[in-house]
Amino acid sequence: MTATHEGADDPSAPSPRPDTAAGTSAEIERDVDERREYHRRARNKAVAIAAVSTATVVVALVLLVPRAPGWDRVRTSFFNGERFEEDFPELLGYLWVDVKLFLWCAPCILAWGLVIAMCRNTRNPVLFPLRLFAAAYTDVFRGVPIILTIYIIGFGVPGLGLDRPWNSPYLWGPVALVLAYSAYVAEVFRAGIESIHESQRAAARSLGLRHGQTMRFVVLPQAARRVIPPLMNDFLSLQKDVALVSLIGPIEVFRRANSRKDLYGNFTPLVVAAVIFLVMTIPLTRLADWYIRRQQRRTGGSVTQ
Repeated sequence: MTATHEGADDPSAPSPRPDTAAGTSAEIERDVDERREYHRRARNKAVAIAAVSTATVVVALVLLVPRAPGWDRVRTSFFNGERFEEDFPELLGYLWVDVKLFLWCAPCILAWGLVIAMCRNTRNPVLFPLRLFAAAYTDVFRGVPIILTIYIIGFGVPGLGLDRPWNSPYLWGPVALVLAYSAYVAEVFRAGIESIHESQRAAARSLGLRHGQTMRFVVLPQAARRVIPPLMNDFLSLQKDVALVSLIGPIEVFRRANSRKDLYGNFTPLVVAAVIFLVMTIPLTRLADWYIRRQQRRTGGSVTQ
C-alpha cells in the first residue's frame, strides 16, 4: 500500500485529496462539503450524548433523592412552597441594596486595581518604593480572607470614634471589598500588561514615545482587551460577595433572609435568597462565556469537543 492510500479506510474526518490544489473547482467544493458534513455529524453526536447524560442524571436525582430517609424533613425545612411565595417578593425588594453596593464598588476596584498594577509594573528605579508597596499590598489582601478584611475594617475604623457619616457600615463595608478585590484585579491587569510583547515597547520607543505615552497608547489598549474575560469573572464573584457586607450591619437580601429564617424556624428564605442571586448572576455568566468565545474566534482560537 502506498503512502497515498494509507488511512483510506479511516472513519475520521476526511483528509484533503493530494490533487486538490490542482483539481477542478467542483472537486474542491465537494471536499469542503464533505468536511462540513463531518463536522455537522460530530456536533449532532456530541449534543445527543450530552442530552442523554444530562437526562440520566436528572432522572436519577428525581428518583433517588425522595427515597432518602430524611427527605420529608428537608423538603419541609428548605423547600416550603408557602414560605417561598411569601418571602420571595419581600426579599426581592432588598436586592436593590446589593445592586447599589456593587455599582459603588466596581468602578473603584477597576481604578484602584489599575493603579496598583501600574505601580507593580514600573521600571524606574526611583519609583521602586511604589513597586514594593504594590507587591506588599497584593500579598496582604490576597492572603487575608475577604470576610476578615470586612470585619477588621468594618468594625475597626468606626471604632476610632469618627462622626457620621464616616462611621457608617455602608461606607466601610464597600471600602473593604474595594481593598480586597483590587488586589486580585491588579494581578489580572499586571498579567495583561506583561503579556504584551517587548517588541511593542521597543517600537514605541523608536517612535520617540516616553514610557508613560507607551503605556497609555500602546500597551494598555492591547492589555485591556486581553483581560476583559477574567475581569468579568472577578466581577461576577463580586456580585455575590457584596452580601458579606451584611455581616457588619447593612440589611440586604442575605441578612433579611437570615432574619426571616430565625423568625419562622425555616430555611426556605435562604433558598429564596439563593434563587434571587442566581437570577441576577446567571445571565451575566452566560454573557461572560459568550464574550470569551467571541474573543477566541477573533484571535484564531478554537474550541475542542
